[in-house]
Amino acid sequence: MQTRGKADNLSIIAFDADDTLWQNEQFYRLTHDRFAELMADHAPAEGLTQRLLDAEVRNLGRYGFGIKGFTLSMIETAIEVTEGRVPASVISGLIAAGQDMLAHPIHLLPYAGEILEQVARDYTVLLITKGDLLDQERKLAQSGLGYHFDGIEIVSDKTEAVYREIFARRRIPPERVMMVGNSLRSDVLPVLDAGGWGVHVPHALTWTYEAADPPVDAARFRELPDLGALPGLLDDLRAQ
Repeated sequence: MQTRGKADNLSIIAFDADDTLWQNEQFYRLTHDRFAELMADHAPAEGLTQRLLDAEVRNLGRYGFGIKGFTLSMIETAIEVTEGRVPASVISGLIAAGQDMLAHPIHLLPYAGEILEQVARDYTVLLITKGDLLDQERKLAQSGLGYHFDGIEIVSDKTEAVYREIFARRRIPPERVMMVGNSLRSDVLPVLDAGGWGVHVPHALTWTYEAADPPVDAARFRELPDLGALPGLLDDLRAQ
């Protein structure tokens, strides 16, 4: 019979930011729609969304994650699908759409503030988020949540090697860390591989790139319906 894992030494709870503490993907979806509107008179709608997604993924190695890379991918896709005939007015509209995303106010997800406050009473709390440095700093400042964190890590990607570097630099044994986030690919699987705990809190609009099969046989994996269930999970683990 599979053991579900013990958390005797668990002392650090790390949180993802985008679509875990505040909304993010919904603004990308809205801008995808804006992209389609701007391109409606210049390219067939069929396959346009997939072409943009392909450009986003292809460009991750060049631009990384975030709005600036997404905006450049929109422009690149517009040029490609029109064979270079896209009007300057459309390019200008795409730049404006990206700027609107960068200026959009933060919308906290349910329970975010209260759960951070509650968890911080008993655990060291970290923020580990990926994306553009300036944009992530902006969102954190606007969120009003920054004071809850004992440490903040803004990284270009989340891989096993990146997590191991963070844990080593902070002199944290991986088994003492629980990472909480909406992405199986970025927040759960690499942390489990590094020796920590991974808690998946699904978000209805998670980007397809972040999708992965849940590691149901992993002893340190858990899935919660929302952040509000996290204190109960921590209590259960401590009672084992």
